[in-house]
Amino acid sequence: MQAVPSEFLAIDRKERVNRPFRDLSLRAPDERVCDFEDVVISFDAERAKAEASRCIHCPDPAPCMVACPTHNDIPSAMWLIEQGRFKESAQIYHQTSSLPEICGRVCPHEQLCQGSCVLNKSHQPVLTGQLEVFALEWEHDNDPFVIQKAPASGKKVAIVGAGPAGMSCAHLMLEKGHEVTVFDAKPAPGGLMVYGIPNFKLPKSALFSKWSDLEKAGAKFVGDTYIGKDKTIDQLFAEGYSAVFVGVGTGIDAKMEVPGEDLPGVYEATDFLIRGNVDMEYLPKDKGERPQMGKRVAVIGGGDTASDCLRTALRIGAEEVVCLYRRTEKEMPGGKKDRQMAKDEGAQYRFLTQPVQFIAGPDGRLAAVECIEMKLGEPDAKGRRKPVPVEGSNFSIAVDTAIKALGYWPDPIIGKTTPGLEVHDWGLVTLTDKKTGATTRPGVFAGGDGVTGPDLVVTAMVAGRKAAESMHKYLSELK
Repeated sequence: MQAVPSEFLAIDRKERVNRPFRDLSLRAPDERVCDFEDVVISFDAERAKAEASRCIHCPDPAPCMVACPTHNDIPSAMWLIEQGRFKESAQIYHQTSSLPEICGRVCPHEQLCQGSCVLNKSHQPVLTGQLEVFALEWEHDNDPFVIQKAPASGKKVAIVGAGPAGMSCAHLMLEKGHEVTVFDAKPAPGGLMVYGIPNFKLPKSALFSKWSDLEKAGAKFVGDTYIGKDKTIDQLFAEGYSAVFVGVGTGIDAKMEVPGEDLPGVYEATDFLIRGNVDMEYLPKDKGERPQMGKRVAVIGGGDTASDCLRTALRIGAEEVVCLYRRTEKEMPGGKKDRQMAKDEGAQYRFLTQPVQFIAGPDGRLAAVECIEMKLGEPDAKGRRKPVPVEGSNFSIAVDTAIKALGYWPDPIIGKTTPGLEVHDWGLVTLTDKKTGATTRPGVFAGGDGVTGPDLVVTAMVAGRKAAESMHKYLSELK
């Protein structure tokens, strides 16, 4: 329910609609491409209040709230920011989100809250995402958030995976008074928020600040522990954990299955992004060095990961960077905002192009990518026009490095090593109840990309929260 005072609902919406709009301020491309610092310039207090004052406070339920997977009370937050009540606005986000400082930065707002703002019909939407970031940054700097815990329950829970689903589940479990231990195969917590999303999109300081909140509330982190290999879920129960949440994501890079993809100089996206972005102290043991990258780089794929790889390659020394995509730009699944930033920073795009072979040079390393031209045929089952090869159109592009950003698959090891836990589609965990996150194994709950396949940070976070509520009920009924 919106917290806007009743007298405020008599606002002059027409006047608000016509208030001036200022788009996000970004660092200049030739400056930002030289480092991994945040691209977006933060709002100051006056800028935030002015932007929030453009909200026309639609009647409940406001379209922005409906479009938000967390159903954040955005109109109330806008009102509070407009009034300079920044701490209270941050508290609004904490009511429904465990990762507001993250979601404000990485959510595709143009597809969610901002995309549903009624101002889109004839004006520019309220910049709800950046206002969320402002509120949480102000809180962090002036009156830090503290997780409020219930009395200790005496129950221990294990969280498998320290990504957005696992961290949000841990957050609510701590609030309920349970003892929480988070296991992850990587050295540091964060999952894809550390080991996937580059720092120029998500400053790691925001993630580690959130993890600090969890630690202060009692969460324990056990890194470099691959559940399913180093330890099984059965062993976790044997160690005294009363419930387990599985939030492992989908961390296996999809293969191309073309000749030469194992050549030196051909990287999978995850490997490249980890080596290229993560601080040396947090690198996994098998990735202890930066990418061996040449001056000419090709990135294969059309999603957000492809944009991240393009922009990372430019920052670590590539002189020519091109994205190869088998459909047209219209069909690209990645966000337009990130794609435009990549273009502004110097990335090139070649559409209707399908790599068919990686070619080695005299030294055995990658020297070229053989491609074939494509044309769009009839729509497939999902309505997307199918790319069809143009016979005899083969050509080669000289490159030193190629990065495959083709999507992700689940890791099947959890299903293979956990008796009674059903999986499907190469390892996605089967839920018996999508609303609760319950699985076919009693006491085991799951959520996030390891259940749905690759999706958004915010949807994984919501799944972790829903599962936590169900886990708490399950633990409360245990004798």
